[in-house]
Amino acid sequence: MIRVFNDYEALSQGAAEVFVEHAHQAIASNGSFNVVLSGGDTSLRMYEVLAIEPFRQKVHWESVHIFWGDERCVPAGDPRSNAWMAQQTLLNHVPIPARHVHMIHSHLSAGLAAFQYETDLRIFFSGRPPTFDLILLGLDENTYTASLFPNMPVLDEGDQWVEDVYVADQGLYRVRLTARLINQAHQVIFLVSGAKRASALRDVLAGMHRPYELSSQLIHSKGAHPIWLVDKAAAHKLVADTVEPA
Repeated sequence: MIRVFNDYEALSQGAAEVFVEHAHQAIASNGSFNVVLSGGDTSLRMYEVLAIEPFRQKVHWESVHIFWGDERCVPAGDPRSNAWMAQQTLLNHVPIPARHVHMIHSHLSAGLAAFQYETDLRIFFSGRPPTFDLILLGLDENTYTASLFPNMPVLDEGDQWVEDVYVADQGLYRVRLTARLINQAHQVIFLVSGAKRASALRDVLAGMHRPYELSSQLIHSKGAHPIWLVDKAAAHKLVADTVEPA
């Protein structure tokens, strides 16, 4: 499903509503809500909206567990950190227990950070399938998501849940969830904003199936298509009858 919003603000408000809806459903069913947050600039405003009323009071934050889909290996407090952004815009402003915030320890070496995060996840999901209630993802203008960079052997991961990868053009390592783990989620939602991502969105949704070049095409949680929440600027290259107005 592709839902198109008028602009970035409307997209952010709509995404916050979807977040609240999934939180209510998961907590009512299982007593907790396990959500993977996205990095990148698109999700920033959604986090700000969730941190203020009326959305702040709509979520039972004491029952929420926060995870990340990927993280740059940078020192704690570095503005490039996805966790730092979420803390500044959302987590520092809601009553979520600190033990429910499951961070990737990006100050460690990449290999150790990946090993530690996978260990933490396996402990958290001990005795049950590793199924997140909701995973939020962004879309890079180069078509990748969650540091699943195109044409890399690591996309063919086996049983691992977490991988580290070196990004040569950025000169740093990243730690990420594998596509295999992401695809076990109950629901995956992409947030896409801005004209600069319009070509990538068109290629991923309407282009040929080339998942090792367009790595976002790897994502199909529980075998189903993700939900795409996009604004008009990002959607302007899509064929009109493929989208649903929000």
